[in-house]
Amino acid sequence: MTQMFSLSGLTAVVTGGNQGLGRAFALALAENGARVAIVARNAERNEKMVAEAREAGHEIFAITADITDDEQVARMTAEAVEGLGGRVDILVNNAGTCYHNESWDVTDSEWDDVWQLNVRALWKASLAFGAHMRENGSGSVVNIGSMSGLIVNRPQMQPAYNASKAAVHHLTKSLAVEWAPLGIRVNAVAPGYVKTEMAPVDKPEFQRYWVEDTPQQRFALPEEIAPSVVFLAGPASSFITGSVLVADGGYTAV
Repeated sequence: MTQMFSLSGLTAVVTGGNQGLGRAFALALAENGARVAIVARNAERNEKMVAEAREAGHEIFAITADITDDEQVARMTAEAVEGLGGRVDILVNNAGTCYHNESWDVTDSEWDDVWQLNVRALWKASLAFGAHMRENGSGSVVNIGSMSGLIVNRPQMQPAYNASKAAVHHLTKSLAVEWAPLGIRVNAVAPGYVKTEMAPVDKPEFQRYWVEDTPQQRFALPEEIAPSVVFLAGPASSFITGSVLVADGGYTAV
């Protein structure tokens, strides 16, 4: 059974892998035996992540790219395949952004930023690496959705983000059905409230709605979400595709 959860001999790419959830995912994949590449826009932060991983005993390499740009998606895909020894087995589509704004105040720029990164870039990365996986006859794509694709968060409003994550969930199912005959599995993880740079979960004004409304009465740390990604990425979930695994402390159950 332990062997089913091992990623030894597999390779993985994590977008937005230099901080927060992405950083935790990259480290967890490496700890379970995968060779890992991270992709993110900030070169300085990328190097910091690589150095931290090296100190922990993991060789992770970084690709600096903006995945909202099609040419850079093509470049980073080629660099990842080459850097990982000619093969990419796992893609974790983690990169994302969010704005807290009521619908009346959401600007076109904010809407475009969210959908360009959360949906279109995920789509383009999936196609790029999916084509590579199709040639190999196997692969696993793990999209990072959100419980925000299932509920409406309070007290802050974030309609663009919520809609984008609902789109991620359904795109996951669509690609899973289409790509299953190709040997490619596509699943998603939908985290609840997690303490990251992007989510101020420990602010007092959010305590009532973000923590007290969660049955477990707490928020998560990125390291608690990472095992779900490892599970969906590897052989332990070989008969699972088109699923959205909700990891939210019970929030969406009530």
